[in-house]
Amino acid sequence: MPNELVGMKVAILVTNGFEQSELTEPKKALEDAGAEASIISPAGEQVRGWEHTDWGAKFRVDVALNVARAADYDALLLPGGVMNPDQLRWNPQAVAFIKEFVAGRKPIASICHGPWTLIEAGAVRGRKVTSWPSLRTDLTNAGAAWADAEVIVDQGLVTSRKPDDLPAFNQKMIEVFATGQAQVRQAKAV
Repeated sequence: MPNELVGMKVAILVTNGFEQSELTEPKKALEDAGAEASIISPAGEQVRGWEHTDWGAKFRVDVALNVARAADYDALLLPGGVMNPDQLRWNPQAVAFIKEFVAGRKPIASICHGPWTLIEAGAVRGRKVTSWPSLRTDLTNAGAAWADAEVIVDQGLVTSRKPDDLPAFNQKMIEVFATGQAQVRQAKAV
């Protein structure tokens, strides 16, 4: 769906050890739909992905987390991988950044282990979500209704389980982000 997200700015919050396909494929889908997708990280000038069982490629960081402002973005993408969200959920700046999206009711897409950071940001209570199966207990204990599904959308939050779910995840992410973009444009017009 080309040009559906023209003018939208999406923050992609990661640190080293993100599942590479969970960054590259959604980022490409966002850019193909017209969004500007920026990699935000506390890790320095570049981050390195994890590709299945070993280190993957390095990616340039567009904006350092310590200078990034959630107010400058319309939506948030949280890729998974085990290391990435585990490190981010212990980073107070990362959690605060996510909390600003939650407080602003901005759309968020999170896949695989990505919802770990959403727990720390208080974003899952009362919402239906999915994730990598090992997060089920953590999410349930945080007040979420967990389900084993390819993709779940609840109150502007898009979640999926794993890289195999990326086609469905990307489609729903674009739809939800486009709806959020339309609502912002309507509010500005009033």
